[in-house]
Amino acid sequence: MEAELEKRERAVLALERRGFPGPGAKERAIREELDLSPVRYYQLLNALLDDPRALAHDPVTVNRLRRVREARRAER
Repeated sequence: MEAELEKRERAVLALERRGFPGPGAKERAIREELDLSPVRYYQLLNALLDDPRALAHDPVTVNRLRRVREARRAER
């Protein structure tokens, strides 16, 4: 059986599921709720998108974010 996601990894995915009202709100939530810098948060998130445990935990969010990432890469 595969290992479960760590609490922080689950929290990162949970934060991504939420909507944020305006600029800065997400970054503030990242700092206040997860005690992470936005740069570190996005590093963790990007690694999670390639983690099969994250896909098993929250396939809707992970697949949505993978599509966004691929679209951004295609634009470059």
